[in-house]
Amino acid sequence: MNWDDFAGWSRHIADWGAQYHKTLRDRPVRAQTSPGEIAAQLPDAPPERAEDMADILRDFEDIVMPGMTHWQHPRFFAYFPANATPPSMLAEQLVNTVAAQCMLWQTSPAATELEGRMIDWMRQALGLSAGFTGVIQDSASSATLSAVLTMRERATGYTGNRNGVSGKGALRIYCSDQVHSSIDRACWVAGIGQDNLVKIAGQGPRFGMDAGALEEAIRADIAAGHTPAGVIAITGGTGVGACDDLATVAAVAQAYDLYTHLDAAWAGSAMICPEYHAAFWQGVDAYDSIVFNPHKWLGAQFDCSIQFLRDATPQLNTLKIEPEYLKTTGDGVTNYSEWTIPLGRRFRALKLWFLIRSYGLEGLQTRIRNHVTWAEALCAAIRQIDGFEISTDPILSLFSFRCPGDDAMQQRLVDAINDDGRIYLTQGAFEGRKIIRVQVGQFETTREDVMTVASVVQEVWEAIK
Repeated sequence: MNWDDFAGWSRHIADWGAQYHKTLRDRPVRAQTSPGEIAAQLPDAPPERAEDMADILRDFEDIVMPGMTHWQHPRFFAYFPANATPPSMLAEQLVNTVAAQCMLWQTSPAATELEGRMIDWMRQALGLSAGFTGVIQDSASSATLSAVLTMRERATGYTGNRNGVSGKGALRIYCSDQVHSSIDRACWVAGIGQDNLVKIAGQGPRFGMDAGALEEAIRADIAAGHTPAGVIAITGGTGVGACDDLATVAAVAQAYDLYTHLDAAWAGSAMICPEYHAAFWQGVDAYDSIVFNPHKWLGAQFDCSIQFLRDATPQLNTLKIEPEYLKTTGDGVTNYSEWTIPLGRRFRALKLWFLIRSYGLEGLQTRIRNHVTWAEALCAAIRQIDGFEISTDPILSLFSFRCPGDDAMQQRLVDAINDDGRIYLTQGAFEGRKIIRVQVGQFETTREDVMTVASVVQEVWEAIK
C-alpha cells in the first residue's frame, strides 16, 4: 500500500466510523454469536500472497463485526464504560500515524511535556493539592501494581528488587472486601501472596471498611511478627460502588507509617464535579498514590489511566532502572518510563488534550451530573416493578437490584435481557447473593436510553417468569 492508497482508505474508514456511530442504536448491544463461530470463518493458515484492502474490509464487516460487543452503544449499562469520544478518536488517529515510542523525553519531547501538563490539568480538575505529580499508565491494574511494588520495597528498605523477598517475612497489605480483583492480582504478581492481603469487611451505607477493624488487624499482625506494608482504599468499587471513609482510613495508615493507595478508577472522573467532594473525596490529599481512569467515564479512548503521586520518589526508587542506552542528558528532563513497569509508552496525553479542549470541564461535568440524575430516576422506576427489590441504592450512577426468585433466576433474567439485545447489563454478587448491576456512564446515552432499561427489564421478566 502506498501513501495515496493509505489516504483513500483512511477517508473510507472515517466515513464508515461516522455511520457506525450514528446507527449504533439499530444494533444489539452485545454480540449475538456463539463460541467458535468467528474462528470457524477464518482460514487455518496465513495467505501467501497480498490481498486487496477492499476484500479485507469486506471480511471485517462480514466476519468481525457480528462478533463485536458495542461498548460505545448508548444502551451499554454493563461493567463500566470505555468511552471513546470523537475528539479522542481523532487524537488516536494522529498518534497512530506518527507512531512514536515515547519512552524517554528525547524520544519525543512533546509527548513527555504534554503528559506532564495534562496530569496537572487533571489534578486541578479533581481538586487535588498542588504537591501531586503523576504519570499516565495503561490501566488501573498497572497503577495498582506499581503502588503495591512500592509498598513492598518501602517495607523492606528497598532491598526486595535486589535480594528478592524470600526471608523478608510476611508483608501485609490491607483493603476493603469490596476491592477490585486487580488488587488481588497485584499482590500475586508482587510476591506478597493472596494470604497476606487482609480484607476488612465493608459496612454502612457505602460499604466502606471499618477504620477500627483496620487498626485491630494491623496491631494483630505486628504482634504476630508480620510486617504491615500498605493500605489500599477505594472510592467507587466495581461491584456496588463501595466507598471507604478516606480520611479515617488514611489516618490509621499514617499512624503506622504505611504507604497508601486509592483506587478511584471509575468514580474519580466524577470528582471534576465539586459537589461530590464532600461525600466521596474528603481526605484524598493524604494518599501517596491515587489512580483514576479517564478512559472510563470521562471519555478518553482506552487506554488512559492517570496515577497521581504525592511524592514520586518511592515509586522511582522501586521501578527506575537506567542502563547506559536509556540515559538522557539535560536538566529538568522527565523520563516517564522510569515511573512505570513497561519501558515502551504510547502518546496517551494527546487524547486528553483534545478531549478537554473540545468539551471543556463544563461539558464533561454536565454529562456526569446527568448520568447520576438519570441513574437515580431509573432506580426509582425499577423499584416500582412488582416483586423487585433494590439491593444497593445508587452510589453516583451505579446501583443493583434483584427480581423475585433465587440466584439462578437472577442469572436467567440477566441472560434473557442480554439475549434480547436492546440493553446490556451484568450480574454481580453482594452479601452472598447474586445481584443485577446497572451503571449509567456511556458518553452518548440519553435519559430516554436510560429509562428504557426499566421497560426492557419488566417486559423480559414477564416473558420468562
